[in-house]
Amino acid sequence: MIENYYDVSEIADLIKVAVAPVFLLTGIGSFANVLSARVARIVDRARVLEEIMMAGGLPTEAQARLELKVQIRRLKLASWAVGLCVASALLICTLVALLFMGGLLHFDPSEALGILFVAAMCCLIVALILFFIEVQIAVRHTWVGSSMKRH
Repeated sequence: MIENYYDVSEIADLIKVAVAPVFLLTGIGSFANVLSARVARIVDRARVLEEIMMAGGLPTEAQARLELKVQIRRLKLASWAVGLCVASALLICTLVALLFMGGLLHFDPSEALGILFVAAMCCLIVALILFFIEVQIAVRHTWVGSSMKRH
């Protein structure tokens, strides 16, 4: 006969073990927030550049077209980083759910937990690398002052 009652200390231990991944989720959420803000700024800048291009004026239009290409590249990198950040968070959520299910249903999910954690960290690592590349592109292609020289 399967026992349906659980000791309160068993549930408390499960909660203690699940707290670490929840803190990780907080960090991932903060990172996703930063990425989302960057995506919004890139989109806003791209819209301004499109308006400049529609207004005409050959030198300004050519500069706007070049900068728009950079913004599109940045947008793609940032979007992929957001997607990988969300995937990492979903994997961590799945890990927490599996942790609880294993404790409540009395089975050992250790192997699956390890795989989920490694997959979540790989997604986060790639997201951080994409973020780094996007920031480097932004810095490299920043237009400063009226001279419009690249730094």
